[in-house]
Amino acid sequence: MDKKLLDILVCPVTKGPLVYDKKKQELISRSARLAYPIKDGIPVMLEEEAREISADEAESYR
Repeated sequence: MDKKLLDILVCPVTKGPLVYDKKKQELISRSARLAYPIKDGIPVMLEEEAREISADEAESYR
């Protein structure tokens, strides 16, 4: 994931910051509790494509 791209991307739901999970190839929005997939190196920033994450999982990205 390109660091410059990560710096400008925000969660489309909350407009908050995202955390990159390299292992799962996802961008995590802790505030929305959503994980946006990265497919072929391209973040899919659609709410309907994101998976919901638990509060505990969201906290683990602090």
